[in-house]
Amino acid sequence: MCRIFGYFNARATPHEMRAVAALQRHGGPDATGFFRAPGWGLGSNRLAVVDLDGGEQPYGRGGPVQVVFNGEIYNHAELRARLQARGHVLPDRCDGSVLPALYLEYGDALTEHLDGMYALALLDTRGEVPRLLLATDHIGMKPLYHRWDPASRSLRFSSELPALLGFDGVGGRVRESALDAYLTTRTPFGTRTVYEDVEVLEPGTTWVCELGGAPRVRRRAADLPAAPAREGRTAARQVRRTLRSEVRRLLVADVPVALIVSGGLDSGLVASLASEHGPVHTFNLAYRGTWPSDERHFAREVAERAGAVHHQVEIDPADFPKLLEETVWHLGQPNADPIALSTYALFRAVRDAGFTVALTGDAADEVFGGYARMRVAAERAAAGAEWSADYLDALSAAPAALRERLYTVAYRDHVAADPALPGAAREDLLHGPGTVLERITRFELENRLPAYHLRRVDHLSMASSVEARLPFCQRSVVALGRALRDHQRVRDGQVKRTLYAAAAGLLPPRVLSRPKQPFTLPVATMLRPGTLLWEYARDLLAPGRVAAAGRLEARVVEELFAAQAERPDDTFALALWALLVHEVWEEQFRPAARRPGPAGTPGASRPMVTAA
Repeated sequence: MCRIFGYFNARATPHEMRAVAALQRHGGPDATGFFRAPGWGLGSNRLAVVDLDGGEQPYGRGGPVQVVFNGEIYNHAELRARLQARGHVLPDRCDGSVLPALYLEYGDALTEHLDGMYALALLDTRGEVPRLLLATDHIGMKPLYHRWDPASRSLRFSSELPALLGFDGVGGRVRESALDAYLTTRTPFGTRTVYEDVEVLEPGTTWVCELGGAPRVRRRAADLPAAPAREGRTAARQVRRTLRSEVRRLLVADVPVALIVSGGLDSGLVASLASEHGPVHTFNLAYRGTWPSDERHFAREVAERAGAVHHQVEIDPADFPKLLEETVWHLGQPNADPIALSTYALFRAVRDAGFTVALTGDAADEVFGGYARMRVAAERAAAGAEWSADYLDALSAAPAALRERLYTVAYRDHVAADPALPGAAREDLLHGPGTVLERITRFELENRLPAYHLRRVDHLSMASSVEARLPFCQRSVVALGRALRDHQRVRDGQVKRTLYAAAAGLLPPRVLSRPKQPFTLPVATMLRPGTLLWEYARDLLAPGRVAAAGRLEARVVEELFAAQAERPDDTFALALWALLVHEVWEEQFRPAARRPGPAGTPGASRPMVTAA
């Protein structure tokens, strides 16, 4: 696991390369290095997980093919044996060491042989001019940001957005429609970021360019669903068997491995399956004090059933302002999910406890149909009713009617010509092939999951030098999920029907029978008069500050505060939280007010952890 960066058909001084490396060193504290040649440079920050003494990057150093790589290749042992049988000599047993030889054997199709999570940059110097290949994994677990300048045909790239800004001339122009995209979908979707000149490679994308030429970008075909799933218990047994195999593979590491448990089905099932292979450590996050939706007792039940050493992490709501500044800095662009703050604090506690790898339950809802909005949309569509408006509002940080009131006339006119959702994604969601639930599943997996969830998990785990592994994102599991029929996902008011059946007997009955609850921060209760978070939001969203940008009606923001103070509401609270996060980002990243990252920010107190 690493962070990578580089440039192509461009110039970058050693100082720039060191600056970029320093800005993402938290994701790779074990080794930092870069290699430069006329017109190009590759660099990496290493987090040692497999073969702690090997893994020097660029892989293939001194040869015709050099690679920097971020991620984990879970089938590297099988690939190594195959490549060695064909005469290749590999320097160590690090997973990334197979990549140069794999490219020499299969060319651009090397990605078809990779099973894992990755973003890689490969430099081929065998031709008359160097050739660069960038590639991302099938579902977007490892992002790669880039700035392509068509005029000079130059490229700069990195694993993290704040690090990319370390290259001279990157990120100078903020996309004015980004606020609308953010409030509409909680973070920019597709290739877009908040910057006009910075994009992110989509999942399953291969980007190829020869020095001085124009890039060829290909989004590889999504994995086909598995053979149509069988009914009832047979499908559940197949899911359980596949998950058991993937969890076993993802536990393999040369460093300590932990498990994140929320107290719900998804992470609980991963913990239960992991415990079959020996003692495990589980981590759960809660908030100091008494708050609604506290799941710590369910998490403890899951841990006890798995025979785990359980670590209960607590954070003090008084630390939220400082934690929020650090969280926003690591993400590099706004993400409206309140859980982002909790995610950052939780992975920091995991690392403080001595763990470098953590398995999570992320993506189960997208793969198996776990969101209430999916169920409601499917039920309405089956009844012949309109479903899309409420579904899209459920994705937003501020519903369409509220955004209409929030925006100034000038800003409404501006964003009307620049829709928040990528056109092809919206068209497929509303009018593509398949049932409504099939279209929603495709949209969530291919668009929302990578942009909203996976980048958050990647950035906020690696912020504390922790590698997050995601069993539900494994190709075999995703293929099984996509093969399920609608009624195997949702029916009679129940979501994730097949996954619940797969977990039968593995989790405490109270965990399996409890109503589904999202793992999140109870912001509607915490954002209220008299709390530090409330005062912090009031200061940053003061009418004068809000009005100065010319995008939002300060009067409407004040009405949101008044309504939330009088009658706390999830919709009002999330909108205010989203606006607060955006203002924190503005303070840290707008060129006129750029501030240093966490190293220059007063640190929040460490979360309290207890083990049982």
